[in-house]
Parts: sequence; structure tokens; C-alpha cells
Amino acid sequence: MKILPLIAVLCWTSMAQAETPAQMLAVYESEAARQMPGFQASGQRGGAFFTKQFKVSEKMPACTACHTENPGKPGSHVVTGKAIQPLAPAANVERLTDHTKVEKWFRRNCKEVVGRECAPAEKADFIAYLTGGR
Repeated sequence: MKILPLIAVLCWTSMAQAETPAQMLAVYESEAARQMPGFQASGQRGGAFFTKQFKVSEKMPACTACHTENPGKPGSHVVTGKAIQPLAPAANVERLTDHTKVEKWFRRNCKEVVGRECAPAEKADFIAYLTGGR
């Protein structure tokens, strides 16, 4: 019977470490506000960023090259063909729930598509767009 309390503790610990898209948005919005006082994320700006043609790479000129025009739908990597689950948390509950993974993918994808790391304001706007916020 000692195993049940252990399982309860492990479940509680993993839940305590879980993040939500709203928490992720708050982190980036706070970082952006330090650089730009009064900053507030905009889903409209995030949507424009998502569809913008950066043309750093012919194969990946925009986020939509791999993620499609609809972030609620699955996509596929244009180079490898690997399937990509939907970006929108409404369609994929695992999205935007792990800060380490979010940072990894922002770093990688921003460098490939935008040609540089994305600013906290861009990340906040992007998440606001994906979550249907503001």
C-alpha cells in the first residue's frame, strides 16, 4: 500500500511542472515589456508574423511553408516530409505546455525561417495568435 502515496506524489509533481499556453504567453509578454514598457501581445500581429514571407530560405520562406495557413491543421516539414502536429493548442493540447520545448522550437524555427532568433515580443504575439487571444 506504500506505492499509492508514491504515485500520488509523482502525479502531483508532474502536474505542478505543467505549463499552460496562457502561462507561456505571460512569460514572453513579461520579457517583451522589460524591453518595451507597456507592451501587450497582439494576436493580429502574431498572425501577420505567421504568414509573413521572410524569404531567408527558398524552401521555408514563412512559417506556413511547413505549418500550413491554418495552425489548427497538421503540416509537414518541407525538407524532410516529417509530419508536424497542429500548432494551435485548441487542436493539439500538448502545444505550448513545456517552456524548454517551446524555446527549442522558437530558436530552431526562427533561425531557419526568419534568419535570426525571434524577439520576446514576436514570441508573445505568435502565442497570442495561436491561442486566439487579444
